[in-house]
Amino acid sequence: MPELVIFDCDGVLVDSEPLSNQVLNRHLAAVGLPLSLEESAARFTGRSMASCVRLIEQSLGAALPSDFVAAVREDTRAAFEGRLEAVQGVHEVLAALARPFCVASSGSHAKIRHSLGLTGLARFFDDARIFSAEDVARGKPAPDLFLLAAARCGAPAGACVVVEDSRPGVEAAVAAGMPVLGFAARTGPRNLEAAGATVFNRMDQLAALL
Repeated sequence: MPELVIFDCDGVLVDSEPLSNQVLNRHLAAVGLPLSLEESAARFTGRSMASCVRLIEQSLGAALPSDFVAAVREDTRAAFEGRLEAVQGVHEVLAALARPFCVASSGSHAKIRHSLGLTGLARFFDDARIFSAEDVARGKPAPDLFLLAAARCGAPAGACVVVEDSRPGVEAAVAAGMPVLGFAARTGPRNLEAAGATVFNRMDQLAALL
């Protein structure tokens, strides 16, 4: 059994990826980078906002408007209101989990807390168990965020298990030396497997894997 289970937030605890991707996709088109929903999901899912901005500016060959990030975050927050739901079965998983756990997400602290609050998951995570890409210099796929979470929770990296749904997240866990379980409900399982994850498709399968 692991000493610490580290959950990603978006796509693992809350079913936010389709909503977030729709918002980002609209803003990309508005700045001159029209992509299909599939393309924008493949490029940006699992990455921090800072990482997304760098990739977008590389594609555009120009700097984004100064209000781009604030506008995306405001519209994402609005999209979540009344529509965001917890991933099916995750309440039961967290309630029954007998090992320490935390959340380490590419989202901001404000976004993580908002998402957990909207879905009734906030009761499982006090402030000491919430880690954001804002806390480290390099977001996923760098290992920094997972290593920080392990250190703050007092667990050796090799004694942690990460639950992720994106390729950058899986790559970050592998780089941190942590076994990773890839939740493939909305992500191609082959993509997660290729990055180094053991794949599962339903949250009620997680307990057996742990």
